[in-house]
Amino acid sequence: MPELPEVETTVNGIKPWLENKKIAHINIYNPSLRWMIPADLATKYPSQTISSISRRAKYILIHFDSQSTIIIHLGMSGSLVILNQDTPLKKHDHFEMIMQDGTILRFNDPRRFGCVLDTQDFLQHKLIRNLGPEPLDTDFNGKLLKTRAKNRTLAVKNFIMDGKVVVGVGNIYASEALFMAKIYPATSAGRISLAKYQILAEKIKQVLSKAITAGGTTLNDFINADGKPGYFSQQLLVYGRKGQACFNCSAPIEQMTIGQRSSFYCASCQK
Repeated sequence: MPELPEVETTVNGIKPWLENKKIAHINIYNPSLRWMIPADLATKYPSQTISSISRRAKYILIHFDSQSTIIIHLGMSGSLVILNQDTPLKKHDHFEMIMQDGTILRFNDPRRFGCVLDTQDFLQHKLIRNLGPEPLDTDFNGKLLKTRAKNRTLAVKNFIMDGKVVVGVGNIYASEALFMAKIYPATSAGRISLAKYQILAEKIKQVLSKAITAGGTTLNDFINADGKPGYFSQQLLVYGRKGQACFNCSAPIEQMTIGQRSSFYCASCQK
């Protein structure tokens, strides 16, 4: 699944091609995604101008001069690519926006867990209004984590993956940040000290920032806006490295399941 760095990379990739451009056509080829693509998008948005493109958690937000917003989520396998008018359709192409200059933004999603929706007030949309803070914002810190962890018994890995606590810390980067902070991933969230949470918050910022700079994590289904895979997977410290030597102590990296997700850790470093 594309995680926050992949989504941020996608936003950065499509911005220069779309911002301040006017839509000529919208084509909906297969509306059947996690929720049906609204049919009226094809008539509502032509002649409207894209004012800006942003991200909230893993949602891509395309804002228009009319104050409306198209919300896109990549789901498990979705990708957005910039194309020209001569590019033929592929299987699983669901939706495209064609600019008046001929630039095309096309959404492909083989597993169909993504979504394309719209709203007049994205901050109050049901998918967004209850989200926690952005992990790269200055107001995300260890004190916030410690406060929200009070009396919580669930595993800290699940805790930092809860979008109401902090958005965008998916499975891969949760494993990486916990390793960097030397925190055992199954520890109850309420048992972790403020000092440890301060370290963890900084490591979450560090690992996500590094991934964004590198272009996201290479996953089987993920491609960047320019059609190229991300490269951050070459730098992963624990995720997917079961049995390989820990970079810190040389002990073998171990794997367990927490909340139905594979978790990778070093039993020697993370206690």
